[in-house]
Amino acid sequence: MIDQQIDIPTKDGKTTTFISHPERGGPFPIILFYMDAPAIREELRDMARRLATSGYYVMLPNMYYRSGEMELGPINPDPESPERKKMFALMNSLTIPLIMEDTRALLAYASGQKAARMDLIGTVGYCMSGQYAMNAATHFPAVKAAASMYGTRLVTDQPDSPHLAAQKTKAELYFGCAETDIYAPMEIIEKIQSTVKGAHAEVEIYPGTHHGFAFPKRPVYDRDAAERHWERLLALYRRNLST
Repeated sequence: MIDQQIDIPTKDGKTTTFISHPERGGPFPIILFYMDAPAIREELRDMARRLATSGYYVMLPNMYYRSGEMELGPINPDPESPERKKMFALMNSLTIPLIMEDTRALLAYASGQKAARMDLIGTVGYCMSGQYAMNAATHFPAVKAAASMYGTRLVTDQPDSPHLAAQKTKAELYFGCAETDIYAPMEIIEKIQSTVKGAHAEVEIYPGTHHGFAFPKRPVYDRDAAERHWERLLALYRRNLST
């Protein structure tokens, strides 16, 4: 495996991006891995590596670069703690248009890399980034598969609401949802289900899980559900990113 961390220029600066891909056999389909709210950490790099070992060129960008932040460190669970307030402020500083601009910059960089294949792209977003993974599918035709894992803000009253993505893209969409999630309660999941019905999309609820269940370092980590999520992701990409 080849791992590297590089600064990729964007319209607003440079986003430090972790890239992982196999050493042999390329070029590889691209996976855009959008981070969750607690930001870049070794836990996410390990997940990117796991995806890459299946034959993908995985890009994990720092999405907080405009604020000069990257690795936030441990987040105090107290909602009134300075660490948590800072995290939410950073999360709220992002918008779909900003992240689509960053995605354009990531793909511009990838287009010059021999190991990356530009015609087959997949996305995955966790927590705050489920919305970005879905919108990438509506903005970039080469995105053939998009996954949101316990995504937030998936249903809004805006025209770029992620739950409407199935109406705007031919990509296969996958929404993996925790059964108990204050950020995506059941009424939101049901709204997504009704909207994507009949489309090239799946909404799956993981029984007995809570928001964040796929992250090994979280107290809510559920090994069986996490492994099922890997199975679903890799199958999604095999179906849509194979030649």
